[in-house]
Amino acid sequence: MEIREATTEDGPAVRSIALRSMEASYSLSPSTIESAIMQWYGVDRFADLLGDDEVLLLVAERDGKPVAFSESALIEDRGDIRWIHVAAMHRGEGIGQALYEATRERLNDAGAETIRGLVLAMNSGGNRFWEQRGLEKVGEGTVEVDGTAFVENIYVDEDSVELKPVVVDDRELYIDHGDIDRGSEGPFYTVYTDENRENRYSYYCGNCDTLITSMDTMGRLSCEECGNQLKPTRWDAAYM
Repeated sequence: MEIREATTEDGPAVRSIALRSMEASYSLSPSTIESAIMQWYGVDRFADLLGDDEVLLLVAERDGKPVAFSESALIEDRGDIRWIHVAAMHRGEGIGQALYEATRERLNDAGAETIRGLVLAMNSGGNRFWEQRGLEKVGEGTVEVDGTAFVENIYVDEDSVELKPVVVDDRELYIDHGDIDRGSEGPFYTVYTDENRENRYSYYCGNCDTLITSMDTMGRLSCEECGNQLKPTRWDAAYM
C-alpha cells in the first residue's frame, strides 16, 4: 500500500470514497450525503483544499487504486484530522490505522505539537477509532451537512495545554489555547467559564486579543475590533 499526497486527478476518487464511506457510517439520506460530498469535495472546493498550504490531503492506494484518504489541517501548533474515509469494501484491512499514522507523522513534521480528531457524534465506529488510539473526548462542536447542523465530537491526544485565566466584567473566564479555529485574520480560541472545560462561554480573537460575545448578521463569528471572521461550519453558536 502506498500513501501519498492527493493531486487534482484524485478528485473523482476522493468523492467516490467519501460517498461510500459515509453511506456505510451514517444514517443520512442519500441526497444529504451527496450534497455534503459536493459541499466538501466538489471540483472547486477540492481545488481550494489542494491549494491551501495549511491543509493536508493524503490518499492511500492499493494496487495503484485509491481506497482511502484523510483530510487534515495545521492550525498554529495543532494538527486537526478532520476526516479519515476508507472505502467500505476495504475496511478491516488496517488501512485506516496506516493512514492515521501517516497523517499524524506529516502533521508532526510540519510543527504540530498536539493532534485533534473530529468525528460526527452519530458515527459510533468513528468515535471508537479515536478512543482506540488513545485520544480523549474533550468537547463538542457542530458541523453543517446539507444545511443541517450535526453534533461533532472533539478528541485530543493529550490535555496538557493550560488554560489562561482572564477577567471580564469582574468574572473570571478561561481561554483554552489548545482549542483553536482558524479565522480570516488569525486564530480564535475557545473560552470557558470553568477550569474543567465543561461550560463554554465564547471565543477569543487571537489576532487582536478581544473577547467575542456575538455573531454578525450573516451568522458568522466576527470580531468587531479587527474584522476577523469564522464561518459557522465547525463552531457552536448555541451558547452565545
